[in-house]
Amino acid sequence: MRTQLPLINTVHGRSALTCRFRCGDACFHPAPNTSSNPYVGDVIATALSRRSMMRAAAVVTVAAAAGTAGTVVTAPSAAAAQQVAGKPRPQGKTARGLRFAPVAPNTADTVTVPAGYSQNVVVRWGEPILRGAPAFDPEKQTAAAQAGQFGYNNDFLALLPLPGEKNRQVLVANHEYTDEVLMFRGYDAAAPTREQVEIAWAAHGLSAVVVEANNKNGALTVVPRHPLNRRVTATTEFRLTGPAAGSELLKTSTDPTGRKVLGTLNNCSGGTTPWGTTLHGEENFNQYFANASRATDKRYGIGTGASERKWERFDRRFDVAQEPNEVHRFGYVVELDPYDPSAAPRKHTALGRFKHEGATVRLTHDGLPVVYSGDDERFDYFYKFVGSKRMKHGSGRAVREHNLSLLDEGTLYVARLTGDSPALEIDGTGKLPADGEFDGSGEWIPLVTATAKGAVSHVEGMSAQEVCVFTRLAGDKVGATKMDRPEDIEPNPRTGKVYVALTNNTNRGVGANAPADEANPRGANKHGHILELTERWNRADSTKFAWTLFLVAGDPEDPATYFAGFPKDDVSPISCPDNVAFDPHGNLWISTDGNQLGSHDGLFGVATRGERRGELKQFLTVPTGAETCGPLVQDRRVLVAVQHPGEISGATVEKPASTWPDGPGKIVRPAVVAVWRKDGDDIGV
Repeated sequence: MRTQLPLINTVHGRSALTCRFRCGDACFHPAPNTSSNPYVGDVIATALSRRSMMRAAAVVTVAAAAGTAGTVVTAPSAAAAQQVAGKPRPQGKTARGLRFAPVAPNTADTVTVPAGYSQNVVVRWGEPILRGAPAFDPEKQTAAAQAGQFGYNNDFLALLPLPGEKNRQVLVANHEYTDEVLMFRGYDAAAPTREQVEIAWAAHGLSAVVVEANNKNGALTVVPRHPLNRRVTATTEFRLTGPAAGSELLKTSTDPTGRKVLGTLNNCSGGTTPWGTTLHGEENFNQYFANASRATDKRYGIGTGASERKWERFDRRFDVAQEPNEVHRFGYVVELDPYDPSAAPRKHTALGRFKHEGATVRLTHDGLPVVYSGDDERFDYFYKFVGSKRMKHGSGRAVREHNLSLLDEGTLYVARLTGDSPALEIDGTGKLPADGEFDGSGEWIPLVTATAKGAVSHVEGMSAQEVCVFTRLAGDKVGATKMDRPEDIEPNPRTGKVYVALTNNTNRGVGANAPADEANPRGANKHGHILELTERWNRADSTKFAWTLFLVAGDPEDPATYFAGFPKDDVSPISCPDNVAFDPHGNLWISTDGNQLGSHDGLFGVATRGERRGELKQFLTVPTGAETCGPLVQDRRVLVAVQHPGEISGATVEKPASTWPDGPGKIVRPAVVAVWRKDGDDIGV
């Protein structure tokens, strides 16, 4: 029997401090989506019930009539279910890439890795990376210093090759948000100083920094003052591109062109493009803006009063009452060219405006870019963009400029999921539909198409520019399927199947909120789940797809969990999947955010094919209050971004909840960690 660890000062799986600074207490406000669109829970619940009866191994979660709480129907034990279904228990080896002793759930204030593995801190908040930047001193912080130092709360990570420089790569990191109470001694949230605000502006954004590998082990170290090192902050100039650029919706008093914007905010996850750039999703941008009043602002969760950080006191652009269009200039996918520190980053309006968790890219068979992105909000949607211009190969400037424009022309779609059974057969009891199926189907609904000659809206009553700026409303109008906080979406480079991480939604089926239905297995979903999508003919540009339930997270001993049919007595417990990535063998790696099982968050690997499909193993855990972000899994190294360590309610600089990474007496600092095998061999083989 597994030991249930006590929850540590959390609200819905997150520290209340996390809710406050990361997303502006989004879970404590009504969900912005009040449309009557179908709910993904409907589709999953029926699929799960079918699978449980077909294989006698999964869980059936059923919902009572609308407006009542759901109930759970238990299934046989994993071993018994295997026998009933006639499926032999897997006897072969664990999938290549996952052959390590799993880390046990724990609450240690450190990064815990498997036996036989080592680690090092690659770079911390405040480390100087630009020429002239001073060494970090938490008692003498300045905005000028922070603008040359590694930013705060690292999230998405990318490693790009650096031709001609042996053992070196370019590390690109997102800096999602700032925890002022953990950054500044004596911080007064009601009266922040201008210097504190400007330091926070400089701590947001992105960092590009060259790192060097140690030939004797897997450690990575920063190469300071390298000419490619760069900081992008909340005041860096960006280019707006795509259909909405230059529209009346994006013009402000300081930018009458509607084509230039200062800064990027709340960059969560992202992606690396085949043409050598990085993409970064602006997520909870709404929390930085104050004094909103329009219906469109409400749909994006923008508050009517003062903001948490009070930035509007120091720059009027954060006051919606004074600059109503400034907020329309955030919530996009940002593209950075790490090889050109002088190039202005771009915000791609063709990919829509919402709370982008990230943006991941694959190419069609004939070289068109396809970008997947989730809107990280309860009851919101996930999207796909299919470009209309082919990627070019080569290194010349003309080729580079062409490829940097690939995400400005194409069609943006939103997902609609449906079940394969008649509606009358979906009665909420978990009864097997007559067709005996346990999968579903879906379609990509077009929203807007952009070309070199202009853009066309596919949404009645909305212009192309309006679709790009108010994308959530466009999804409402076309009947997109409501999801449980769609976060990272990643295509498997080996199989082409697409995996959607749905972190949780504790409001599902509660009160007047949408009840559990065919596409979601549980009411008050606090653990989350993962969908597996297969594009028709395995073509990334298809407008049809099939879906199946891959993983329903939680304690394996809970009957409402499911691990792709793998015996549940032989997997690690997992809660709240967030970022996902693939290793060179095609295994899915999952980082968590807000573990509801009492353990610290961690990184997990799971096989996606073969007889051990669904075997999930925990690779590491992160320190107290931290979230596991930005996983990168290479042949011989795993990188994770340890975000917001010590972020526990009541914690301050004076009363820290964590002493990671530098020990007692030192300020807690978000950082990037590298992990490798002590014997120098590949990860998990």
